[in-house]
Amino acid sequence: MTESDTQRALVRLEADDEADAEELDRLARRLRAELSELDLDVLAAVPAGDLPPGAKAADPVTIGSLMVAFSAAGGVFPGLVETLREWLGRQAGRHKIKVTIDGDTVELERATSAERRQLIDAFVRRHGTPG
Repeated sequence: MTESDTQRALVRLEADDEADAEELDRLARRLRAELSELDLDVLAAVPAGDLPPGAKAADPVTIGSLMVAFSAAGGVFPGLVETLREWLGRQAGRHKIKVTIDGDTVELERATSAERRQLIDAFVRRHGTPG
């Protein structure tokens, strides 16, 4: 697979305000374990140097950030987004997941099914097929 065949996405879990760093770490580990079951080429925690200015190694932004790489073809991206959506739906808190590709970010959170579907469908159309 060539570099041009690969898409990269930053997946950032943002736990609700009641979650502490330990809870966020637990959530991030569960999310990473679930994502590891997908056909991703790379699934890695984001080093502190690749995070926004001011974020520290123990910062919640660091704990909940993963870089994923996947084939631009083959429908992997829609499956990734669907897995993230389903994972959020099973959580008790009001957590959010932000997915960023090429500076374009979609925020997944608890919304009506119709709102979520419209937002996700538009994002997947923009990034789910090679352009």
